[in-house]
Amino acid sequence: MNRALFRDPWGIPHLRAGSPGELAYAQGHNAAADRAWQLEVDRHRAQGTSASFLGAEALPWDRFARMSRIEDTARRCHAALSEETAGWIARYVDGVNDGLAAGASRMPQFAATGLAPGRWEVWTPIAVWLSTHILFAGFPTKLWREEVARVLGEDAACLFAADGPGTAGSNGWLVPGDRTASGAALIAGDPHRFIEDPGIYQQIRLACPEFDVVGLAVPGVPGIAHFGHTGSVAWAITNAMADYQDLYRERLRRRGPLVEALGPDGWRPAAVHTEVVEVAGQAPVTVEVVETERGPVVAGDADTGEALSLRCPARADGDIGFDALPALLRARTVEDVDRAVDRWVEPVNVVQAADTAGGLLHRVAGRVPRRHHLNRIRVVPAWEARHAWTGTYETMPRAAVDGVAVMANQRGIAAPLGVEFAPRHRAARIRELLDASGAWTGPAMAGVHTDTLLGSAEPLLALLARTDGLSPAAGRLRARLLAWDRHMAADSADAAAFAALRSAVVRRVAGLPALAPLADAPSLPEVFHPWLAPVPRVAHALETLLAPDALPGLDTARVVREAAEEAAGLDTGVWGDTHRLVPWQALPDSPEDGWPALSGDVDCVLSTSSVPGVTDLSARGPAARYVWDLARREDSLWIVPLGASGVPGDPHQRDQLPLWAAGELVPVITDWDRLTEEKQMTEPAARPREAVHEQHIEGFGTVRVLPLDPVADLDVVHGWVTEERARFWGMNGHTREEVREIYEYVGSLTTHHAFLVLLDDEPAALFQTYEPDADPVGECYEVRPGDFGVHLLVAPAAGGHRPGFTWALMLALMAYCFADEKHLRIVVEPDARNEKAIERMVRSGFVRGPVIDKPEKRAQLAFLGREVYERRA
Repeated sequence: MNRALFRDPWGIPHLRAGSPGELAYAQGHNAAADRAWQLEVDRHRAQGTSASFLGAEALPWDRFARMSRIEDTARRCHAALSEETAGWIARYVDGVNDGLAAGASRMPQFAATGLAPGRWEVWTPIAVWLSTHILFAGFPTKLWREEVARVLGEDAACLFAADGPGTAGSNGWLVPGDRTASGAALIAGDPHRFIEDPGIYQQIRLACPEFDVVGLAVPGVPGIAHFGHTGSVAWAITNAMADYQDLYRERLRRRGPLVEALGPDGWRPAAVHTEVVEVAGQAPVTVEVVETERGPVVAGDADTGEALSLRCPARADGDIGFDALPALLRARTVEDVDRAVDRWVEPVNVVQAADTAGGLLHRVAGRVPRRHHLNRIRVVPAWEARHAWTGTYETMPRAAVDGVAVMANQRGIAAPLGVEFAPRHRAARIRELLDASGAWTGPAMAGVHTDTLLGSAEPLLALLARTDGLSPAAGRLRARLLAWDRHMAADSADAAAFAALRSAVVRRVAGLPALAPLADAPSLPEVFHPWLAPVPRVAHALETLLAPDALPGLDTARVVREAAEEAAGLDTGVWGDTHRLVPWQALPDSPEDGWPALSGDVDCVLSTSSVPGVTDLSARGPAARYVWDLARREDSLWIVPLGASGVPGDPHQRDQLPLWAAGELVPVITDWDRLTEEKQMTEPAARPREAVHEQHIEGFGTVRVLPLDPVADLDVVHGWVTEERARFWGMNGHTREEVREIYEYVGSLTTHHAFLVLLDDEPAALFQTYEPDADPVGECYEVRPGDFGVHLLVAPAAGGHRPGFTWALMLALMAYCFADEKHLRIVVEPDARNEKAIERMVRSGFVRGPVIDKPEKRAQLAFLGREVYERRA
């Protein structure tokens, strides 16, 4: 074992280990130590259990996470990984699990919410990634277009596109060696995301004999996916704004416990089950999860017969592209990066890379399906065959680097793959700034990062210049703004005045009678409401909407005149008075006025977003800034909005915040002698599982009930459940991987549990318990309070021909079940054809109930009341 943790003066972790696997362990352990609260919030969000400790505000997300099947998709994607990648991720997860308890002990949020650190599974990093990015491509925009088409007509569906949904973006630029002072390339930029506390990106260094990489990692995910520098090659990404997710309008119907969906081939079965979402301070909420042949239903239900399903590549193909991650760490050239990102799936990105030999790369990476063009724009009918996917784009667009390469989500290299792109302003301004010099250095890039020219101000100012009939005060405002330099600086009074004018215009346009029906949001899940709010939509599309004849009934001269009069009467101060940072916190601990004033705005290169007409506060902005220097990696620079640590009160929790707000960068330190070594990470010795129940039965033996370990017990369990004698168990023909995945899923639930039963330390049975009202069986009979469901599979050789063996085993298991005073009646549901098992249960005191039809079998319900058990025990 050879692992070490070093830190630089900003607390940034530099990890060193003897192998990639040991390094992955170290990265996971460090993430748990520095970001335990963030990791556990993200894990719970990915599996749809965050409301259990965050309360009702988290319930809409949890419902969506369950319905969209994020965790199940992660399991599928994990199963598709190469053996090498799967093992690498498993070591990362080992590190997280071994570090969580100590990390949580440093973070008061756990005690404040009563949350105990849980267990990460091998697929959890993929689930965290999917949860973070499932809304990244903005598929809910299609719901907005449906509303616009309904209100303004089919031809207006894309009217509000204005090349800018305002929900995703980044800047990135590549300057070749012939344009730099050193003669080697520079790559710089900043990803624009919702600013979170702790931050979404973690500065980190990962070093082992095979590679030595600095970059920005996502806590909870191994490796460095988006922004990295290996010494000989560096890479960066922005959102390509590709459209790769589809929404289908589904027609559903119930057939008893089954649900069917209308597809191109008629009515077809849909997968359906229910899940229970625990909510702190409230009663649990039952969620029906339905999946059609297109994908999971994310809105609507079978009772109304109308629903929307989501289809995306990761779910459809069972692949997320994580095999690219270890390949990126080993990259030495742009060709290596190119080959690595060939494996990428989603989100779809524009990638730039450069190496020390002069190699340059500018391409799109990801998976985009081929389908009807309307799929990209609208919600499409599931029953029309023309909307089915017909494959994927085998070759992603790429381009030569012409002078400089700029990526700012604009329409360009990825244009064939998308519908809405960012306005041209950021990209045009970056190129203009870069063209102003032919000898760029890393430190000089800060001037590009922090440029505040607002290109989108021009159309509104041109209208203001032509506005007549203004009062003296409004006239003075007009004169000020026409003389303004168009920079959204925090200390600028003119920037604040323009923002007030713009907001007043936005509110008036949004208030047009023609747009009034858009305020009546359709009955859709709350998680989609931000995409359906008219005022932000008007704000982001204002340039387009102010064009002549863009909107019915819009008198632009009157709107601008009234807005100018309103703004002229306001004491707006300076832009930084109202344009302040408001990062997302799972448990807010800082008032809004405690965060810094910001320069910039949504269409500036310094893209600190406001929502004109709603708020000047900024929840989105540069989630990091970086400059990768290919001449000398130690001359590279970076910064994050807060700091390296997620521990409240830690000196490095927010020490980078004032530098970030001021547009400064800190150096990337690569000299190990300038770093401080911390205590070596040690892997805890394996601990035996504790039995949940142990009982000695005279003349029979000692029965111990252990929580099932899907990995350690796989050989035993797979052998049992796939035998012909276990056909009623429903797993005949399942592979080892499928059985492991099933029991890993069971282990993730709070309502279902699996156990290995030992008799005198020898495996004797597989035992499962469940809450009937959280299981499909609960829909087939009237569940009573205190009902507790069980399944039992006795090992083939257990007991030999000993009379009463099964009942003796059942006595111990029933003792475990009835030890909980809440359990009043045991429920079993053997296959109705398994008469031998049923008769054995009846002889043991069970009472037959109704025969029920489940999707996988016809079952005989039987019940054992507490009073009967206590008489016979």
